[in-house]
Amino acid sequence: MPEIHGIIAYPVTPFATDSADPIDTAALAALVDRLVGAGVHAIAPLGSTGELAYLDESEFDTVVDTTISAVDGRVPVVVGVSDLTTANTIRRAQYAEKAGADAVMILPVSYWKLSEREIVQHYASIGEAIEIPIMAYNNPATSGIDMSPELLVRMFETIDNLTMVKESTGDLSRMQRIAELSDGRLPFYNGSNPLVLDALRTGAAGWCTAAPCLRPQPCIDLYDAARAGDLDKAQKIYDDLKPLLEFIVAGGLPTTVKAGLDLLGAGVGDPRRPLLPLDDDGRARLRELLAEA
Repeated sequence: MPEIHGIIAYPVTPFATDSADPIDTAALAALVDRLVGAGVHAIAPLGSTGELAYLDESEFDTVVDTTISAVDGRVPVVVGVSDLTTANTIRRAQYAEKAGADAVMILPVSYWKLSEREIVQHYASIGEAIEIPIMAYNNPATSGIDMSPELLVRMFETIDNLTMVKESTGDLSRMQRIAELSDGRLPFYNGSNPLVLDALRTGAAGWCTAAPCLRPQPCIDLYDAARAGDLDKAQKIYDDLKPLLEFIVAGGLPTTVKAGLDLLGAGVGDPRRPLLPLDDDGRARLRELLAEA
């Protein structure tokens, strides 16, 4: 499989308002094409930014097919396939694999808090059902389930195709611990926008982010500068981007990114209820941040 590194861009899911198809496939394809054309290193549809939790199965399949077609093999595609049940996560993972995804990303989601035994079995069952790599996604703020570095490394060592970790707690010590416990063998990716520079300094293989939907070039420049060891340049880029990064996270990624695209003249519609569009004060502040970034 191609190497997955660098800026892994998370597109929003545009919803149609005047069509029988609930997904605006033309808008999604155009957004993905702009991201790839801007130079991001991978595309990851159907994460939190893509409102996966609010899609039915037909909509999921449409987003997968549209994204992979728009990418057209130019960069790797990592599809978010998380679901409450193991069975439907497997269905989604198999669909993504058949459609041509390079890897899948899985967040353990459950009404009941899962034990470590249940988490391991969930990932193992999915791993047995597909052949492409799995990126384990740790984001307790959204899933309510926190996977320790020890657990993540143990699954890496026992589940053949669990080969990557997206760590989104914003705790740098967890990334350092993953590197230490795996002797550097388990690639980890930063999923916390405000932590990006410290994560790259620590050895993160990439930055999973929705920010390139609004400002792709500074994100790419930050990664390139950090990778080249030009930390002064990276710090300056980060300082310029930081207010925007903090704002889009605090306001909810689908809400703020969709509002930002609208302000940039590339509107993709509103988020799906119960999420609401950004309010007037938020749009005014976002307009200022986009002008500054």
